[in-house]
This record gives sequence, C-alpha cells and structure tokens, in this order.
Amino acid sequence: MSAVDVAGVPANSRAYEGQWRLMWRRFRKHKLGMLGGIITLLIYLIAAFVEFLAPHDPNDFSVRNTYAPPQSINWFLETKEGTVFQPHVLGYRSKIDYNSGRRTFVEDPRRVVKLGFFVKGKPYKLFGFIPAERRLFAPVKKRDRMFLLGADRLGRDVLSRTIHGTRVSMTIGLVGVALSLVLGVLIGGLSGYFGGWVDTVTQRVVEFLQSLPSIPLWIGLAAAIPPDTPPLQTYLLITVILSIIGWTGLARVVRGKFISLKSEDFVKAARLDGCSVPRVLVRHMVPSFISHIIAVVTLAIPGMIVAETSLSFLGIGLRQPVVSWGVLLQEAQNIRSIANAPWLFWPGVMVVIAVLALNFFGDGLRDAADPYSK
Repeated sequence: MSAVDVAGVPANSRAYEGQWRLMWRRFRKHKLGMLGGIITLLIYLIAAFVEFLAPHDPNDFSVRNTYAPPQSINWFLETKEGTVFQPHVLGYRSKIDYNSGRRTFVEDPRRVVKLGFFVKGKPYKLFGFIPAERRLFAPVKKRDRMFLLGADRLGRDVLSRTIHGTRVSMTIGLVGVALSLVLGVLIGGLSGYFGGWVDTVTQRVVEFLQSLPSIPLWIGLAAAIPPDTPPLQTYLLITVILSIIGWTGLARVVRGKFISLKSEDFVKAARLDGCSVPRVLVRHMVPSFISHIIAVVTLAIPGMIVAETSLSFLGIGLRQPVVSWGVLLQEAQNIRSIANAPWLFWPGVMVVIAVLALNFFGDGLRDAADPYSK
C-alpha cells in the first residue's frame, strides 16, 4: 500500500503537483475554511453590487415610518380571480400614544405593497459610472416603501443602509491590509535580510508600537482629524491610521521567514549571479512563502473591520453621510433604541458574520499554506 500524505495525495505523486494545487487539495478538507470562504465571497459580491441589491436609496427617509418594525413578505395574494403568486408586504397604520410618546404600528390589510424582481426604482450609478434603474427586489411602485429589517429614527430602510454599509466596512479592511502588507513586507524583509543594527532598530520600533494600547492610540490619531474633513478624505485617513498600526504583526512573520531563507542555496545563487537586493527580496524570497503571507493577510482583515467599526461607533471614525456598519451602530447607542428598535443592531450582526467568516477562511488558508506539514 502506497503512503498517503496529509493532503490526500499519494507520496510518490506529490512531486508532480504544484504548491497551489496541493494547497487547494488541503484547503478543501477544511470544512469551516470552505464555509468561511463562501460567505466571504458572498459578502464581497454584496459590497460590489450594493446599488442593485438595496431596495431603496440609503438616504431616503419617511418621517411617518420612524422606527417602523420589520415587515414579513407574503408570497400569495388573494384577488377576485383567486389566489395568485404576488410577493407583497402589508403597509402600516400608525398612531401615537400621547401618554407615553410612543408611535405604534399595526399592519393594514388594505394597504398592499406589491414587490417584484428587477423593477425600476430611483436612478443610480452602478460601480459609480454605469447609469441604471433596475433593482433586484423592490416595491413595484416607486412611491411605496418596504422595511424588511425595519426603519431607523428618520424612517430610513435599515436593510438598504446595512447593504450599503457593507462596501465601506469591507473595503476599508482590504485597503488597510494592502497598505499594511506593503509596509510589513518591506520593513520586515529588510530587517530579516540585513540583520545587525537594522534588525535591532526595526524590532525595537515594532515592540514599541505593539506595546501601545490600541484603542487609546486609535482615539488619539482619529481625534487629530479635523471635524470638517470631507467624508472621502476621512475614509482615506482612517485607512492610513489603521495601516500604521496593523503592519507590525506581518513584519514579524516576514522577518522570521527571511532569516531562515537568506542562507538557502537559491538565495546565495541569486546573489552570486549579481541580482540586486530588491530583486533578491521581491523575485526570489517573497514568492517562496507567499502562501503564508496570504494567510496572515486574510486573518488581518477582520481586525481592520472591527477597528473601523469601533472607531465609527465611538464617533471618532467615519461620520454621516458616510454609511458603514460602525456609523449605523451609532443609532443603537441609547436606551430608547435598545428598547423600541432592536432591529438597529443588524449591522452589528453583519460585523460578527463577516469577522467569523474571514477568521475561518484565514484558518483554512493557514493550515493549507504548507501542504507537506502534518
């Protein structure tokens, strides 16, 4: 019986398969990693097509529907001709209790809001430059409103705002990690490659940054952003702030790998062949452990998402009119919201789902990064 390695490949055939194929074989056996990868892919697809998927514009408000509760979809409608398939929700009839000051909502069977697929709505630009009007699932009539996840204090649709918040919260993690990747690979690579006083100085800086408490440091850096800064510049500055803090862990990993690789024969051969230091680092050393870098980067994205959410929730990160999960959670900071509108916590649920999915995905990649290990 031939020996079989941990990736499920016969030992005598491993030499005929590349590293990426072996990684894929092993990653497929990691069930939570596969599940996390699928959910992560779906979330980023939502982030790419938010205008098409959101039933309403995130800034459309309706004062009459302040804190309207979630509506349930009915798929069949009773008509004079009989029962027909027609997705719809029942509109609300609201009244105010003047003793408590609360607005109560009761479903009104006479107000039927018909829903449809690929219906025309408020014009928007897909990806920022493609004019479009169609939405995946929305009320048939433009003036009608539906609140599948309820409404906030201004009568804005929580589902639409949560979908739009996906783009900012998920992309800020990618952009921040991309900047951290450049800093981590560059600084960590130089530290491990040259060693000596370069390594000593670099590691002292890394240790100093890692010793600082994260939240007070975030607060201090974010408070330095002027309140009148435009939303786009605020987004970029918050990304830079998170990147300044997030590169240290990756730099440590890269440094350790470079220390172990710089004495390998292929690195010595590249030096003797006259390759410059940048070419040795980028062309020969980094590709040899690119799978480990991918795993570390994937595990770093959830930290960036949580950091942005925390800063925005505390009011020192992104602000209105930017729509992110952290900004949306600001609505759930008071007792009235917790008591009367618990559906405002849906952006927090999305944060939990995204962070868990990315962590499972990163764990699977980390285990599959070395297909020859046991």
